[in-house]
Amino acid sequence: MTKFRRASRSARVLVPGAVAVALLAGCAQGSGGAATSSREGASSTAGSSVTVTPVPDGSSPDAAARPAAPGTLLVTDFGSDTVTFVDPGRGATGSVKVGTAPYGLVLGADGRAWVATAEGVAVVDTASRERLALIPYRTGTGPVTTGEYRGGGMGIALSPDGRRVYVGVNVPGGNGTLEVVDTVALRVTDTVPVGRRPFDVDVSRDGSEVYVTNHDSFDVTVVTAGSLAPRRVEVAPYGTEGGLGSWLKPHYAAVRPSDGSLLLPFEGERLVVVDPRTGRTTIEPMTANTHQHGAVATADGTLLTVGTGPIDPDEDEGPSLTVRTPDGAERIHPLEGPHENVAVSRDGRTAYVTGGFTRDGYWDGLTVVDLDSGDTRRLPAGSRPLGIVVL
Repeated sequence: MTKFRRASRSARVLVPGAVAVALLAGCAQGSGGAATSSREGASSTAGSSVTVTPVPDGSSPDAAARPAAPGTLLVTDFGSDTVTFVDPGRGATGSVKVGTAPYGLVLGADGRAWVATAEGVAVVDTASRERLALIPYRTGTGPVTTGEYRGGGMGIALSPDGRRVYVGVNVPGGNGTLEVVDTVALRVTDTVPVGRRPFDVDVSRDGSEVYVTNHDSFDVTVVTAGSLAPRRVEVAPYGTEGGLGSWLKPHYAAVRPSDGSLLLPFEGERLVVVDPRTGRTTIEPMTANTHQHGAVATADGTLLTVGTGPIDPDEDEGPSLTVRTPDGAERIHPLEGPHENVAVSRDGRTAYVTGGFTRDGYWDGLTVVDLDSGDTRRLPAGSRPLGIVVL
């Protein structure tokens, strides 16, 4: 049984003398300023013109000659300005330039990938391997930069009908926004205020709601897709007293297929289950005992979540992948080094875990995990890969 180490976890905040230094490094801290919990109405200027920037093929020389086969992986190169196609058996097969420091990505049924970069949402044709457009954000995020706290797109999701892309836009030093992209017109149509550093964006199975996981404000913003009205649900199983200095914040969520609940793993100790309709939360025990980031739920309700490593080496376990069945049973697969996000093969037998990581300690590749045997192998690919989809 997992131990709830409430006292030691709650103590893991920055002491005053260390705040100035620590604000420059680590996923625990934001970029300054007080978190705001109020969520007033959405701002909307639908129909206004947004410039789309089409570009020539930005691929590596051999990329266009090899269309992606089913099962090919696509990763975002947070350490560069590209996405990379990866053959799970032999590694990288080509890259496409998309924009500075790409973070999340999502794949449409038409084969177009939508990539959240620091500059805008890039649209990539995965068959021809070219960038079709770069859609600039409506939200002002300051100069285009790189690194953990850079402004611009983070989490990204696609509506079930493929008509809208939702991207969480980080605004350094303040609250972020959710921007809505029309996938036919290729332009931003609406913006919605959300919390600080929107790590992840998810959509309900029927498309009626959008969920934005905000790291630095300890919350999820639930946005009604029709009206774009936002409401805040606090997600803080260890409390919020650590503020920007706390390590114990939400990172990624997964939507449980059976009932639409949001699943948010914390520290390999607590799984927060949020009913987005009522805002009520329950907590279930977890067993990995490690700081956790990426999460995905499969069609049968199995949750996979990435453990990045210990906060306190004297108390916590190392990096791992947790595979949690719907009845709560968990299998822990140890990993070598920090990782960030995870995708699952279509047959459900293999997990692909990105080694990019939002903090220091990342590496340029993936770990391939055989979910039946537990065997793992490292596959060099990309440049600090974060987001991942299976084509």
